[in-house]
Amino acid sequence: MGHYIPATKEEQQELLAAIGVKDISELFTAVPEEVLLKEPLNLPAGKSELEVRRMMEEISSQNKVFGTVLRGASAYQHYIPSIVKYITAKEEFVTAYTPYQAELSQGILQSIFEYQTMICELTGMDASNASIYDGASAAAEAVAMCRERKRTVALVSATTHPDVLATIQTYCYGVGAEVRIVPEKDGVTDAEALRAALAEDVCCFYVQQPNFYGNIEDCTALGEIAHSGGAKYIMGCNPIALAVLKTPAACGADIAVGEGQPLGMPLAYGGPYLGFMAATNAMTRKLPGRIVGETKDADGNRAFVLTLQAREQHIRREKASSNVCSNQALCALTAAVYLSTMGPEGVKQAAVQSMSKAHYFAEQLAAIPGVTVKNQGNWFHEFVTTLPVDTEKVLAALAENDILGGLPVQDGILWCVTELVSKEKLDQAAAIIREVCA
Repeated sequence: MGHYIPATKEEQQELLAAIGVKDISELFTAVPEEVLLKEPLNLPAGKSELEVRRMMEEISSQNKVFGTVLRGASAYQHYIPSIVKYITAKEEFVTAYTPYQAELSQGILQSIFEYQTMICELTGMDASNASIYDGASAAAEAVAMCRERKRTVALVSATTHPDVLATIQTYCYGVGAEVRIVPEKDGVTDAEALRAALAEDVCCFYVQQPNFYGNIEDCTALGEIAHSGGAKYIMGCNPIALAVLKTPAACGADIAVGEGQPLGMPLAYGGPYLGFMAATNAMTRKLPGRIVGETKDADGNRAFVLTLQAREQHIRREKASSNVCSNQALCALTAAVYLSTMGPEGVKQAAVQSMSKAHYFAEQLAAIPGVTVKNQGNWFHEFVTTLPVDTEKVLAALAENDILGGLPVQDGILWCVTELVSKEKLDQAAAIIREVCA
């Protein structure tokens, strides 16, 4: 870092002399000798901008971008209006830093406030924070919100996305808390197993809606069972599905979380994404991260400020219930612009089209001899099928025709259809699968 410190060699020597050392290396005597870098790093010589551009273009050409995507599992390809990218690319948003100084940051504060408001409208909850890194982190943070001194065990439905479950387990392992899995039955959470799992040491129950297999859970009944045992109730939600399903608030949830990627963010090879969190008034003060509030300035004008943020997250981290002290402001802005552009009816149309096309595709696959659709109850836009042939053969055949097939899972393939997939492409995919299965 010496080259980046605005001090001359002479000034550096004066600084070293003032603290009683002769050389900068003496500041690192606590570092084991064997890990010290004795020679320059073995890096290639620098390249010109044109050379770097050519190299990066060659690397990027190896990426495969499918024309049709039939895979979801928490990352979904939805239609994104062009204005979303245009607005979020504006310099004042892209370069905005954390809005500590409210008087200088009214624009970014208002954008976060509008995002929070829309998340509350979408979930029916009372308050939202200024976002978390991703949906899995939001779920783990929600579990942390519920832990109490005598209640440290978290119950998680077996129908939860495996990556979300793993993240919850990682967070809980770090603080010595236990995660217990509530088994599934017929593709949804076993309600009686949940009832039996409740105990005095259980702090919360987490369920995903729709769940990993695409099935719609009876979240109202599950919430009632969780509350009957004194546990908090957390729902992980697909935000597009919320346009047609009961809100978490209507299901009795204490906290609603989810992956915000479907709200205007492209797949982007896995990120950056957005975790949204919203809670009831009773849980608001436990929300991690930032919350932007509306107030009035000295002249009575509408103004925005950071509010209700635990200082422990910054200055007493060992005592904090959460170490999240940042936010995904640009991704949150993207979600806000998307929701504003689409409006309630637009989001509902995206949900309805996704659901109807997925059910159409399921019908086409079910008509193929040997193919079985496992989802028997109500489901949204994802479903699982068993196949009479090796799944890799099916996926390879689809890939040859520029179609990314579903996600291989233990019982077959998890398919997903969004509003971007046309009927013609669904018919083509079904025909390819029929030929492979013949």
